[in-house]
Amino acid sequence: MTTYTSAIDDQQLERLQGVVHGDVVQPGDPDYDEARKVYNAMHDKRPAIIVRAVDTGDVVAAVDFAREQGLMLAVRGGSHSVSGYGTCDDGLVLDLGRMRGIRVDPQARTARAEGGCTWADLNHATHVFGLATTGGVVSSTGIGGLTTGGGMGYLARRCGLACDNLISVDMVTADGSFLTCTEEQNADLLWGVRGGGGNFGVVTSFEYRLHPVADILGGPTFYPLDGDVMRRYRELIAESDETFSALLAVTLGPRLPFLPERWHGRPLCGVVTCWTGPEDRDDQVRARLGELGPVVGQHVGRMPYPVINTLFDEELPAGLFHYWKGTFSRGLPDGAIDAYTEFGATTPTIQSATVVFPIDGACHRVGPEETAFAYRDADFSTALSPTLPTRAECEDTIGWARAFHGALKPYSQEGGYVNFMDQDDQDRVEINYRQNYDRLTMLKQRYDPGNLFRLNHNIEPWMIYSKGSVIVGDQ
Repeated sequence: MTTYTSAIDDQQLERLQGVVHGDVVQPGDPDYDEARKVYNAMHDKRPAIIVRAVDTGDVVAAVDFAREQGLMLAVRGGSHSVSGYGTCDDGLVLDLGRMRGIRVDPQARTARAEGGCTWADLNHATHVFGLATTGGVVSSTGIGGLTTGGGMGYLARRCGLACDNLISVDMVTADGSFLTCTEEQNADLLWGVRGGGGNFGVVTSFEYRLHPVADILGGPTFYPLDGDVMRRYRELIAESDETFSALLAVTLGPRLPFLPERWHGRPLCGVVTCWTGPEDRDDQVRARLGELGPVVGQHVGRMPYPVINTLFDEELPAGLFHYWKGTFSRGLPDGAIDAYTEFGATTPTIQSATVVFPIDGACHRVGPEETAFAYRDADFSTALSPTLPTRAECEDTIGWARAFHGALKPYSQEGGYVNFMDQDDQDRVEINYRQNYDRLTMLKQRYDPGNLFRLNHNIEPWMIYSKGSVIVGDQ
C-alpha cells in the first residue's frame, strides 16, 4: 500500500532545492502562507513543500521527489479546484502558476499554452488575431483543470468543449517521463486527458484549435424569478443556431448600475448571452431576449470576446468559501425548472448561483467514446454553487445544496460534470465516466499504477479497482 508521510529526507530536500529553478517554499518561509492559498478558502491546508515550477525540469523534479519520498502530491494550475485538490496537508504542492508562456500560430489557428495559464492569459493572446477557443466563465480559472475535466463555456455550442479543441499535450507522468501526446503518438493518453482530469500526469502545455471569434454581442439580462422565463429560455436554445449561446442563472440581484435598486438582493433569473453572429442581427437577438419575460435590467452590447470571460470576476474573487454540486440533463424538464424556482427563492448570497450551461450543438458531434468526457447526449449541465463570505456560513448552506441536488435527481442523468463535483462526490466518479470508466482504469494502471496522482476525482488503477478498491500494493 502506498503510504504518505511528512518525514522528508534532508539530503534529498537539498537535492531538490539544487535542481529546481523556481522556488521551493516550506513552512516558516516568509512567503509560505501566501504560497499555500487557493481560490476556495474552505481548503486551508499546510503542505510540507510547495514547488513553484518555472519549467518542465522543475515539474519532473517535483514529481520524482514526491514519488520517491512517499509524499501526497497536489498539482495546482489556476488554483480554482473548488473541491480543494490543488493543495494538501503535509505533502508536496506542485504549483504551475509561473508557467504561463503562450505561442499563437494565426495561420494554423492554433495556440500552445503552458500549464499555469489562466483563461485571461489565453484569451488575451489569441484575441489580437481575432481567434478564440472554448474557455470558462471566470477569467482567473486555470486552463488545465477546466480542459482536462471537459471544459464548458460560452463557445461550447459553436466550437465544442475545451477538450474537443485539444490537439496535443506535453505531460510528465508518474515515473517522471516526459511525453508528447497527439493523435499519432501516445494517443491513448491524449484521449484520457480529454475529460479524464488530472489522473494521468502533469500537463505542462496544451495545444488548442482556435476559431474565428473577435467581437461578440454579450452580457446579462435579468428577469423576475419565474419558471415561465426558464421555459422560454429552453425554447430559445432549442430554436437558435450554434452562433447563439446563453447561460441561465438563478441568483440574487447584484448591485449593478443597470439593475434598479429595488431588485438588489432579490431572487432573479439571469440570461448571459454570447452571440457570435453578425452585428446586423444584434437587434433581433435583443428583441428575442425581451420575449423571455419582463426585463428588469439588461446590459447587452458589443464587446471583445475576452470581456465576457471577466463579467463575474469582481463578484467571485479568490478567498470566498464555496461548495458545489452538478448534474447533467437531457433537455430542461419542467420538474427541474420547478426545483430551480423553489430553491432559487432561498439562494443564500449574491455570489451564489445556479448556472445552467447548454452543451448541445458542436458538443453533440463528438461521440461518447471519442474522448473521456462521456455525456455526449446531455443537453445541459447545471452547477449548484453556494458561495459565502465565511466558513461557518458556507457549512450552513451545504444542506441547502444537497437538498437542491436531491430535488433535481429525478430529472437528471446519473452522472455529472467532474469539475462541478465536491470532495463528497468521490462515489460518483465511475458513473461520471459511464462507459469509458473501464478504459480509464486500464490507462491509469499503465501510466500511474501506484496512484501518485490521486488528489482529484480519482480514477483508480485497474489492479486496485478490480479488487473492489482494496489497495494490494504498488504495481
